[in-house]
Amino acid sequence: METSTERNFAAFTHLSTFSQYIIPFGNYIFPIILWTSKKEQSEFVDHNGKQALNFQLSILIYSLILAMIAIPIFLYTVLKNISFNDLINNDEIILNNFDYGNSIGILTVGVLTLLVFACMKIAEFFLVIYASIKASNGEEYSYPLTIPFLK
Repeated sequence: METSTERNFAAFTHLSTFSQYIIPFGNYIFPIILWTSKKEQSEFVDHNGKQALNFQLSILIYSLILAMIAIPIFLYTVLKNISFNDLINNDEIILNNFDYGNSIGILTVGVLTLLVFACMKIAEFFLVIYASIKASNGEEYSYPLTIPFLK
């Protein structure tokens, strides 16, 4: 049976991933600090720390994949309407007669990747809260669709 200190520490490890909204890479730094400070003392904290870090690393991988799909699509769509000569010689680039008609299919894929990213970030928010509640209740929780980097 986990003590109340272990449960609170595990819950705070999950909640510390929200520091990403204040400090860059805080969603990795603070869980690593919390997890490594107590992983030898508590198997419960060790499990929850690994879960929090694996989930954040998985979200990073999924975000990079989505970015590798969306960014080239949007760059292609915008830059194909600008001539190379205008891009080099002009200080101002004005997009006149921007043609969506020939790019509607590829733009749809780009917008869908952005929508998937937004849904993933919303799901991340609620899953972290759910995991912290489970940890504070003394239950072990494993995030869905997580790649097990730390075993």
